Amino acid sequence: MGTLYVVGTPIGNLNDITLRALEVLKTVDLIACEDTRQTLKLLNHYEIKNKLVAYHKFNEKEKSTKLIKDLLDGKNIAIVTDAGTPCISDPGYILIKEAHQNNIEVLAIPGASAVVSALSVSGIDTSNFVFIGFLPQDNKKFNEELEKIKESRIHTFVIYESPKRIVKLIEKLKEIFKNANVYIASDLTKIHERGIFGEIEDVYQRLLIDENIEKGEYAIILEKKDEIKEEMKEKTSIESQLVDIMVKDNVSLKEAINKLNNENKDLRKKEIFDASLNLKNMFRS
Repeated sequence: MGTLYVVGTPIGNLNDITLRALEVLKTVDLIACEDTRQTLKLLNHYEIKNKLVAYHKFNEKEKSTKLIKDLLDGKNIAIVTDAGTPCISDPGYILIKEAHQNNIEVLAIPGASAVVSALSVSGIDTSNFVFIGFLPQDNKKFNEELEKIKESRIHTFVIYESPKRIVKLIEKLKEIFKNANVYIASDLTKIHERGIFGEIEDVYQRLLIDENIEKGEYAIILEKKDEIKEEMKEKTSIESQLVDIMVKDNVSLKEAINKLNNENKDLRKKEIFDASLNLKNMFRS
């Protein structure tokens, strides 16, 4: 019985491949690949000659049966995609599942992944996250997915998008997640690699004037914020400012209110007044 190797390949820069991956690609009996032309470029770069078999989303079921037979007959097979790691928004799931069902050994040969690469440079909290991949194009299903994101307790999400739809997606996201932070990565590891980080409204405005917006594939890291917590932080911060003025300037609460009103034009008078009432209630208790 053979072994199925799930091999990660570069997502742009051809140097981003492990020595172990190269050894596997050299020594297996055949390589199942999403696009033989793309994989051939990688093999030629490293002067590797091996048999290639097309395995993509349009022939997964049909080819999986044949590949499983080859594995059962003792052949070692590597599965690769055009870029990155199989099964991460790419083909491979059916073959790997059937391999497990037939007690065939499946080994991971780690490599590049746009998900991990984008997260690592995003500057966004990655203590937990959800990988979404490409959102549905159907409008109803698209809105349903966004609603799930909105209701989720997780705050960080990874979304893929094509260059033709990136502006429309960010426009929709900013309507729903008004205070979100986003990091948008394009052409990761390639010559024209770039990333944009900031509050979603600011990033959207930058995309509108970007002449190269329709170049490259996009990975979006969305960090939504808990609106209730944000409001609580804002109120607490106003109260803290009032207390700070009272202590530092040795003034009454009334004088602190007047000073904060004059110095901080971003705050509404009602917000400051409500915060002062909270303080009074705290002192009474």
